[in-house]
Formats: sequence, structure tokens, C-alpha cells
Amino acid sequence: MATTGAFLWIVLVIAAIILLSIFFYYVPFVLWINAKASGVNISLVQLFLMRLRKVPPPVIVNAMIEAHKAGLKNITRDQLEAHYLAGGHVERVVHALVSAEKANIDLTFQMATAIDLAGRDVFQAVQMSVNPKVIDTPPIAAVARNGIQLLVRARITVRANIKQLVGGAGEETVIARVGEGIIASIGAAETHAEVLENPDSISKVVLRKGLDAGTAFEILSIDIADIDIGKNIGAELQMDQAQADKNIAQARAEERRAMAVASEQEMKAKAQEARAKVIEAEAEIPRAMAEAFKSGNLGIMDYYKMRNIQADTDMRETIAKPNKPNNKPIKD
Repeated sequence: MATTGAFLWIVLVIAAIILLSIFFYYVPFVLWINAKASGVNISLVQLFLMRLRKVPPPVIVNAMIEAHKAGLKNITRDQLEAHYLAGGHVERVVHALVSAEKANIDLTFQMATAIDLAGRDVFQAVQMSVNPKVIDTPPIAAVARNGIQLLVRARITVRANIKQLVGGAGEETVIARVGEGIIASIGAAETHAEVLENPDSISKVVLRKGLDAGTAFEILSIDIADIDIGKNIGAELQMDQAQADKNIAQARAEERRAMAVASEQEMKAKAQEARAKVIEAEAEIPRAMAEAFKSGNLGIMDYYKMRNIQADTDMRETIAKPNKPNNKPIKD
């Protein structure tokens, strides 16, 4: 019996601990005392309802305590709960509001929550408004009018523009615009030596263009950190153009040569065709002579006379062409 009673007592103690844990989870009594001691007016019922709405009471209460101690009187519990349920960062928003209040920056709760829900770190933006940020650009290649390439590295000092954080462009846009301005400024210079002598002229020209319009930043200064001389782009372009002209001329010459070869081949083909016709016609001569002998139109004396004329003609051709191997010089 004693063992059974001890077991029941253990079960009751465990059940009581579980029940108390559940009670203090849904009714955070210690957190309520902490809020009251800090001057924050909130009831246990409200803390219990937060649990039912799946809103962590420590997050809301600690944010309310921080805002109350910082003197922010326009922040209510409903606003913080609504921002948490919308997927926002309550602690970050309250930190940003406190920092903005201490730095005399005009930042309302609605603006801070809008910036936070837009995906930007509102606390970091407030810090950047107080302490400007330096952005280092990658090497920017630009070419002066004399064809010399310059590699420029710039440092952009920016400050967060609170009013443009929602919908404003980010750092990539600022870097791209500054790079475009540097390229245009160097491209307007007659020689690269002018840029090397006065690098501050680049930053002055770029700053006058208002490159921070529509961005989440305000450009305070643009400093040229380094300038290196790159390639002679003008000379390379001229060499490439000369090579291209050479290739075009060679292609045209090859085209003319191919046309000449084709024309020569065509003439040879026509000559062979004509020679074949001559040979064919010459092959008909003996037959015609035989027919002439049979018909009596050609006598033997006429035949010998024709052969003498042909021999005389062959001799004349041989004398007229002395360079042929078969031709021998005539001795006196």
C-alpha cells in the first residue's frame, strides 16, 4: 500500500508540473511582471490571446518595453502584432525607430514597417544614414579619344535615402551609373594624359549628372582611387581593320584568279572542240580524194602538185619554228 501511495504522489506531482508548465506557457506571468515593472500597460488576457494567435509574447513585450524606454509613444501592441503576422521583423523595426529618434531622422512607424516588409534592413538603413557607406567599384575600362584604354577604380560614398528605400534601386544600379559616367567622361577627353593629370575632373563631371535619382541612396562623393593604363585600343582597331582589308583584297584577288582559270579552261575546251572538228574534217580528205579519183575530177598530176604544195608548206612552218626539238638548223 505504501508503494502504491508513493507512486500516486509521484504521478500527481508530475501532472501538476505539466499543468503549471502549460499554464505559464499560455499565461506568461513572469513576462507580465517584467512589463509592469518597465511601465508597459498590458494584461494577462492579452498575453494569453497572443499565444492563441501564435504570436510570441516575449517578442512583442520586449519591443514595447524598448519603445517605452526610448520615449516612442505612438507604437501600440496591435501595430506590433499586425507587423509580426505580416511577416515582418518586429525587433529590427523597433531598433530602427529608436536609432532614428536619437539621430533626429524623420522615420515613422508606417514607413519603417513598409521598408521592412519590402525586404530591406531598415535598421541598417538608419545606421547608414548616420554613418555613410563606401562602395568600391570593380575596375572600369574606358577609352580616351586617342585610343588609349584606362582602368579606373572608384570609391562611392553613399548615405541611405530613407524616403526612397521602398521602390528605390540598390547598390548595383549606383555602381552601373557611376561606371557609365566615368566611361563617358574619359571618352570625352582628347588624350589619356589629360585624365591622368586631372583625375578629379572625372568625379566632378559624374557628380553633376545626378546619378542617385530613383535610387535608395544619396551619393555624397565619388573619389578616383586608382587609374591604370591598359591597351592601345586605337592601334589594335587599326591593325584589325588593316587585316580585314587585306583579307578582303585577297578574297577578291582569289575570286579574279578563279574566274581567269575558269575562262582559260573554257577557252581550252573550245580549242579542243575546234581541233576535234578539224581532225574530223581532215579525216574526210582521203575519202573525198578517193571519190574525186573515181569520178575523174582529180588526176594524178593534180595529186602530185597538191603534195608538192603541202610539202613546201610544211618546210616553211619548220623554218618558222626553229625552237622545236625535231627542227635542226639549216646548214649553208
